[in-house]
Amino acid sequence: MLKITGQRNAAPDSMSLILEGRLAGPWVEELHSYWRQMSVNQQSCTVVDLTGVTFIDANGKSLLIKLWQQGAEFRAAGCMTRCIVEEITKTGRTGSSRVSRKDTGEGS
Repeated sequence: MLKITGQRNAAPDSMSLILEGRLAGPWVEELHSYWRQMSVNQQSCTVVDLTGVTFIDANGKSLLIKLWQQGAEFRAAGCMTRCIVEEITKTGRTGSSRVSRKDTGEGS
């Protein structure tokens, strides 16, 4: 199961997504649908908070890569989740080599 909570940010039309549970199986499509709906509503998501995520499967990781390429930033805790975020963010959005500690939740 995956719980998705949208939280408005200070910037107009900007939201954070707080995820709790497993980003796996049918829940990957649920998050993808939520993300697409935000786009339709012309809302941008600045942060995807993964600190409450307990498991990410291969499809979940693929979706996170897409979200990263579309501008999402990540917050992560726990070894597995932080490792996945590190893998995703180390190449940067345009293929350049870049690691942002902010994206992994370190130093913030």
